[in-house]
Amino acid sequence: MMIEEIIQQKLREVFQDENLIFDKSRFAGGLTNYNYIMKIDGNEYVIRQPGGMTNYMIDREVEKVNSTIATQLGLNSQCIYFDEVTGIKISKYIPNSKNIATANPCDPANLSAVSSLMKKTHTSPVTFPNIFDFQTELSKYEDIVEEMNGNFFFDYESLKEKLFDYMKTNLKNLVRIPCHNDTVPENFIVDEEGRMYLIDWEYAGLNDPSWDIAAYILESRLTGDAIEYLFLEYYGQFPKEEELLKIKCFMLAQDLLWTVWALIRHYNGDDFLDYCHIRYERFRKNMREILASSDYTIADMVKS
Repeated sequence: MMIEEIIQQKLREVFQDENLIFDKSRFAGGLTNYNYIMKIDGNEYVIRQPGGMTNYMIDREVEKVNSTIATQLGLNSQCIYFDEVTGIKISKYIPNSKNIATANPCDPANLSAVSSLMKKTHTSPVTFPNIFDFQTELSKYEDIVEEMNGNFFFDYESLKEKLFDYMKTNLKNLVRIPCHNDTVPENFIVDEEGRMYLIDWEYAGLNDPSWDIAAYILESRLTGDAIEYLFLEYYGQFPKEEELLKIKCFMLAQDLLWTVWALIRHYNGDDFLDYCHIRYERFRKNMREILASSDYTIADMVKS
């Protein structure tokens, strides 16, 4: 069956209504997956349609565990159905909500809330069962591209080796604690009362918390002032050079990782080629500039 047919079948089972039709008219966004809002029995729900090839990239059983932990911590929206086999998920829609990408990711109040949610994740008393390791994930994605007979950029291998050397030199005192690992501004949701949620825990796992900091800076394209404000909110002071180098390493790593992720989606027939090129061109530029000058800043790295 097509995924839409499977979702419709699941909706009918969950809500015990054989007449339910999977309605995709209210698109709620998504990159890894596609989300749609449906009104059922007077209540609104977010229906997740898994994106192409995500069953090869994401362990849905682990995601379900981590999402449950995040809900117990008061971070996540309420999930009422999760299928570990297909990746289909049904969650309660948060009324009159908006994500931070549309509500200004650089706003000081939003930066304070984002920092608070990240710290709550990173200090979770309940650990995650899995490790999110950049090089392991990258290798997995590369294998998928090769199995699809896909091609990499002409300078991919040489730039990857430069990144690995840079990380080997500059990543010090790494820790592994619960992290979200996909802290894009779209995953921070604000309700009508100002409460913020952190949703979509597909990539969650044990990692160094600087990965989450780096991701929010990069994905939100924070200004220099906003970066400094986030640092002060999260660390309580301007971070030391060792921490700044971690963030720089992870910003480079994320652009490379999500480039290969986008290649998988592209070779699966999805419209991700422009996204892929944008991320790789920024990676290429940042790799060149950061090796040329130690004064190259985090704010410089955000720019395309």
